[in-house]
Amino acid sequence: MNFDSVLGMHETALNLQARRADLLGANLANSDTPGYKARDIDFRSALRNAQETGPRGARPMLATHQRHLQPDNVMLGAQVMYRQPLQPSLDGNTVESEVEMGQFSENAMRYMFSLRIVGGRLQKLITAFKGQ
Repeated sequence: MNFDSVLGMHETALNLQARRADLLGANLANSDTPGYKARDIDFRSALRNAQETGPRGARPMLATHQRHLQPDNVMLGAQVMYRQPLQPSLDGNTVESEVEMGQFSENAMRYMFSLRIVGGRLQKLITAFKGQ
């Protein structure tokens, strides 16, 4: 049995959504930091990329030595981009709290949806193993 076939793309979606929640949370936490640039990923293109390369195809770069640079613009094969503000602030901060909260809420709902699907599939496996 292959868990990749059981879980489908939902494992990748959960990982992407969790990392995106980190980005959006950092944006909200820095909404008053002068010069902070809001960052996000294009979730749809990242998931499409993961589907094309397969569940194990896109790997993050690994540092094999302590002095290697750590990339911070790539997340699970998705390019981290700067968000273009609708109304830029005078201090150079591009975080718009309303936009970030909306994106965070949408991402949380998608995460819960994927989690329910994975939970349902795992419950079916448990039922099949028990034979009930």
